[in-house]
Amino acid sequence: MSIKRALISVSDKTGIVEFADQLSKLGVEIISTGGTKKLLEEKGVPVIGISEVTGFPEVLDGRVKTLHPAVHSGLLAVRDSEKHQLQMKELDLEYIDLVVVNLYPFQQTIEKPDVTYEDAIENIDIGGPTMLRSAAKNHAFVTVVVDSNDYTEVIEQIKSNEDTSLETRKKLAAKVFRHTAAYDSLISNYLSEQMGEEFPERYTITYEKVQDLRYGENPHQKAAFYRKPLADEGNITTAEKLHGKELSYNNINDANAALQILKEFDEPAVVAIKHMNPCGVGIGETIEAAYQKTYDADPVSIFGGIVAFNREIGKEIAEKLHEIFLEIIIAPSYTDEAIEVLTKKKNIRLLKLGAAQQPNKQNRIVTSVNDGMLIQDVDTYQLADEDIKVVTERKPTEEELKQLLFGWKVVKHVKSNAIILANDDMTIGVGAGQMNRVGAANIAIQQAGEKAKGSILASDAFFPMGDTLELAAKAGITAVIQPGGSIKDEESIKVANEHGIAMVVTGVRHFKH
Repeated sequence: MSIKRALISVSDKTGIVEFADQLSKLGVEIISTGGTKKLLEEKGVPVIGISEVTGFPEVLDGRVKTLHPAVHSGLLAVRDSEKHQLQMKELDLEYIDLVVVNLYPFQQTIEKPDVTYEDAIENIDIGGPTMLRSAAKNHAFVTVVVDSNDYTEVIEQIKSNEDTSLETRKKLAAKVFRHTAAYDSLISNYLSEQMGEEFPERYTITYEKVQDLRYGENPHQKAAFYRKPLADEGNITTAEKLHGKELSYNNINDANAALQILKEFDEPAVVAIKHMNPCGVGIGETIEAAYQKTYDADPVSIFGGIVAFNREIGKEIAEKLHEIFLEIIIAPSYTDEAIEVLTKKKNIRLLKLGAAQQPNKQNRIVTSVNDGMLIQDVDTYQLADEDIKVVTERKPTEEELKQLLFGWKVVKHVKSNAIILANDDMTIGVGAGQMNRVGAANIAIQQAGEKAKGSILASDAFFPMGDTLELAAKAGITAVIQPGGSIKDEESIKVANEHGIAMVVTGVRHFKH
């Protein structure tokens, strides 16, 4: 076997002229269509049009050109079948040994902010996927290339052996089916969204690899990092690494957690994360003030953590950051002086996120379970003034209400059961991931120590009884925010009234498992 005829039709023209020219010089006849044919002709590469092969003109504005027996017989014929050989000869059809095709830019089309439905539909490729699937199915005899990164390997094998190896053809065929599956997934998701299909009978998603990771959560676990093809700005998937080692599996998870909290705030804010929970959150008039509050919230746990900013980092903050060990620093930008200070440590990762303060958009969370997955909306609920209901005799003061709303934004992102203590626009105690609410409250109060007196408490879910309020009163906490809705709400309200604690309910909970 040898490669004698190639069909080339690509939307991504990267490297195609050089590749086709080398094929031609090796004696391979090149068939092409549309813009690819025009480009190759302009560059002096010998090429014949698809209509010369099919004996039929391109019609319907190019919608029909390769969907023809002369093309697909050449691709699908089993070369060692006498019956197929005889039919090809009787019909005067020729084999096609190499297919180089990539598809209409559907993704790039729907990424445009002003894209119309009609334009999106027009950029659904029909002939391309059909040729790819035909060639990939018949990979025992046909080489199929969908990625320009594979041109070099293919041309080198043809130069050496006049054909590619079966192993290479299998590998390329698998890539083709991944490619067409991802393409179809984008189309099906786009059309489902257009029709308002929230949870269709089949849910297909596609991701593209960002990088292989050294390992997963632990060194014995393999891992890789993927992102959605239409990833939003302001997420870890689109971050630019300015300095430091490659991100690890745990780094990526923690950085993502930091950014989700950061997006809750418009004012200058800083978030410190350890093991996907905040160990400190602070807001202030300036980003410098916000960072100091975040550091003071828990100067022990911040060690070895991740710190995210929603404002530019300057020299003053950089010098403070340089004094402690951190895994990652995230910010929308850095001054040159800050970069100079921070890069003195060779391993620290500096990530730049130009839209770090961009609010979370309505999206879906996909969580894997054995042989299945759970899908839900992202928790983007924003508390409105009308949601807040005072249920105690004492109303919160203006300052207490401000701190309650701050605590509510943070507790939403803490693993359940979750309790947050806050004061002066900063967290002072975090109780995360406990099996009962009293345990979470104890941890938060113990961490806050004397600072608990005069602080507020935020709970991600209601109090099933009054015991958490008793703890709060004993610690000197003056105001509480919680969802309400327990059959024993009156018990908690009674305890709060007995101790003069102001309590508001929101009517919404924020479980985070």
